[in-house]
Amino acid sequence: MKVKQQLVGLSPYKPGKPIEEVKKEFGLKEVIKLASNENPFGCSQFAKSAIKEALEKLALYPDGYAQSIRTDVSAHVNVKEDQLIFGNGSDEVILILCRALLTKGTNTVCAWPSFSQYKHNAVIEGAEVREVPLVEGVHDLDGMLAQIDENTRIVWVCNPNNPSGTYVNEEQFKQFLAKIPRDVLVVSDEAYFEYVVAEDYPQTVPLLKEYDNLMILRTFSKAYGLATLRIGYGIGNSDFIQKIEPAREPFNTTTLAHVAASAALKDQDFINYCKESNRLGMDQFYQFCKEHDLKFYPSQGNFILIDMKTPGNKVFNYLLERGIIVRSGEALGFPTFIRITVGSASQNEAIIQQLRAFINN
Repeated sequence: MKVKQQLVGLSPYKPGKPIEEVKKEFGLKEVIKLASNENPFGCSQFAKSAIKEALEKLALYPDGYAQSIRTDVSAHVNVKEDQLIFGNGSDEVILILCRALLTKGTNTVCAWPSFSQYKHNAVIEGAEVREVPLVEGVHDLDGMLAQIDENTRIVWVCNPNNPSGTYVNEEQFKQFLAKIPRDVLVVSDEAYFEYVVAEDYPQTVPLLKEYDNLMILRTFSKAYGLATLRIGYGIGNSDFIQKIEPAREPFNTTTLAHVAASAALKDQDFINYCKESNRLGMDQFYQFCKEHDLKFYPSQGNFILIDMKTPGNKVFNYLLERGIIVRSGEALGFPTFIRITVGSASQNEAIIQQLRAFINN
């Protein structure tokens, strides 16, 4: 069978190792997974109760238009309902945008290293990918601007950036957006929006009134703790959303996801708790790095990238054998780093103890 040439040599997304696989491989009873930036505190009890109530509807197709969660999200972010598009995680919205805008002969611009799915989906569509290296972990916006030409269709700003955790501030983003041609889509990927504490982080939703070429991505997989249910959304110009809707699969998000996400939105006390706990956990890692003179990037997400001054795979395997799953920076464009999801206080202390042992070994 002949597949698209773009797929030849293209690797599927590789998530962190699953817990049960690690238990079996190393004969472990307990494993701590801090690899995929999931919420260590789970999800709101409101969401769990909503799922239980919806279990009698499993035989029915979900609402393809996602009306219930659409209404709740529009009220939560203060936009019109027709400014929203829902996806099987914000990952699928990325796929939809690439499917709708990119073809052979076009190009897309993104930072590197950044979230892999911008490039992955663009390559499948046959588009050229122009990657601009980060500068000290931060987007080089001037460098990205220089890569835009008449064939550019999408520019990606991962904010906070995964895997570095750094961010583009409001002034920088506004200046950047003002210089982008109006026929080029600018995507502000805000998957970690709920964890941000920086006072000068961009308030992007109000900018939609001025820029019809702006698209904002958010998700329920991170702070809301609904990664299993796979639901995220894009916010943009109503006319543009209508144009790309045909690229969305029918019934792409589930009833369980709809009701859980709607319920989760109503529990902002849980989100605030997770945000505050994440900051306390981040401080544990900051202190560890400073004690051992290890380079790290101050993070606005729920993860931290640490330079261990040795191949990331070596640290990854050392921790894996001891029941802790992280991400090696070798797969993320930072060869001597590891990326750690901030866990509970006890989980953080457990990995810090193992990292100390590794350093002193």
